[in-house]
Amino acid sequence: MIDGMNGRLSQEVKDMYNEISNPMDYHVALYIRLSKEDESEGPSQSVTNQKSLLEEFTQKHRLQVYDTYIDDGWSGTSFDRPAFQRMVADIEAKKVNMVITKDLSRLGRDYIMTGHYMERYFPEHRVRYISLLDGIDTGVDSSANDITPFRAIMNDMYAKDISKKIKSVKRDKQRKGQFIGGKPMYGYKMHPTEKNKIIVDEEVAPVVRRIFAMALDGMSCRKIAATLNEEHVPTPATYCGWNMGRKGPYAGLWSSERISEMLQNETYIGNMVQGRQVKISYKSKKCLHQERENWVVVENTHEPLIDAESFRKVRMLVNSRKHTRSRTYDFLLKGLVFCHECGYPLAVINRPNASGEVALYFVCRTYQRFTKAGVCSCHSIRESKLTEAVLDKVREVCKEYLRPQALLPVAERAVKEASQEEKTAAEIAALQGKITSLTENLDRMYTDRLSGLLPETDFQRIFTRIKEERGRLEERIRDLEQQQKSPVSHEDRAKELVQRFLNTACASRELLVSLIERIELTEDKEIIIKFRFAELQQAG
Repeated sequence: MIDGMNGRLSQEVKDMYNEISNPMDYHVALYIRLSKEDESEGPSQSVTNQKSLLEEFTQKHRLQVYDTYIDDGWSGTSFDRPAFQRMVADIEAKKVNMVITKDLSRLGRDYIMTGHYMERYFPEHRVRYISLLDGIDTGVDSSANDITPFRAIMNDMYAKDISKKIKSVKRDKQRKGQFIGGKPMYGYKMHPTEKNKIIVDEEVAPVVRRIFAMALDGMSCRKIAATLNEEHVPTPATYCGWNMGRKGPYAGLWSSERISEMLQNETYIGNMVQGRQVKISYKSKKCLHQERENWVVVENTHEPLIDAESFRKVRMLVNSRKHTRSRTYDFLLKGLVFCHECGYPLAVINRPNASGEVALYFVCRTYQRFTKAGVCSCHSIRESKLTEAVLDKVREVCKEYLRPQALLPVAERAVKEASQEEKTAAEIAALQGKITSLTENLDRMYTDRLSGLLPETDFQRIFTRIKEERGRLEERIRDLEQQQKSPVSHEDRAKELVQRFLNTACASRELLVSLIERIELTEDKEIIIKFRFAELQQAG
């Protein structure tokens, strides 16, 4: 359709368009896009030739060009292109009411989004769209417009095919040991002249070697991170100038997770490790972690920073350390307790106290991850102590509402709000799942007891607690099943809630969650309770 030498419109294309009436009524946006995959398809695809083609058309029809919008090197599967978004902003500001492209694929290759702009956005904003080589003009009734959706689908299929080809080429380069990516691993940089090759970055390589040396000396990942933070050593993200988005309390700080990742990365022994993540689809930038067997690892592709034996020893040390996670524990105030200073949830760890007894402790997660970094403090407090203090405060705050009639309005609102979200069948299923899990735990404990792995005293203590918890869950299931058979009014349920509150003195997680929005612990161990209801908050 285009003369490849001069980029002029063929006579066939010229004949598609009649004289545009009232050309002075239009403020034209010329949109040009060239993706990287288009660069190999000939000079007709170039930005210069696209621009020449569009300008020829506007001059012939005496159209006034408001601006030219060029996205050079941008894929058609994404509409988050800078020039395209600038054009949309001008449309919103009513500066543009006509958009012209060389063909529909220049607008985009995602048929859903292309259809959105063609069928909805442009008409709603009174924008006339013309695609020269496709003969599309939304300002006239044409058969070419009728097949636009099919053209968009074909463009989308083309983009998908191109994506597969690009992925195949990248995978082939990875298998050859060539570096395919944005930034090399911290400690390396791109070769100044050889493409897809990395070399040692002498500026930060000493930091990498020191990290491994500290690990060999027995320092934990957390201690290594704390040391680097104390010395104000720039993190990889800071050093590379990466955009870290919304900054949290520990932005720009080394973390134990980052150190652990580095200590197990084979890149540092001269092996090229790629393919650890894969995009969900060609339309999305989101990536998923790949299983190790799907990684592409090529040995001896570049200069190592660490010898293989030291790397092996460090990896063994890292893997030998077990980390305790708060999610393995269940407790009354789970999900309700936060650090007052940094705002993050407090973690729960299992550790011995001064007398050697193992107990649960609340600690600040930020401090735990970035010890001695100065972003927060430990906030350490025993879980049982905090729980009892919270229950005491709740009882104190609710004293004036312990009269059933005074507390009833609060309970009625709680029941009404809960009923809107409550799915009885789902709750029963969840409770049954918990009961099954508890039963399995009891079975394992019984086996450990018989084999001598679990002392009799510990078995009896844990057995009693789990049995009581299972009993409470079974009772709750019976209540829910009864509700399904004979639903009660909000008023009756509110009265029941009040009575249960009076009977249990707040020691029920269900009641606590319905009353408390969050609990904050200050650095000085002060407990701040934020209630869901103004009456209770004022009483506090």
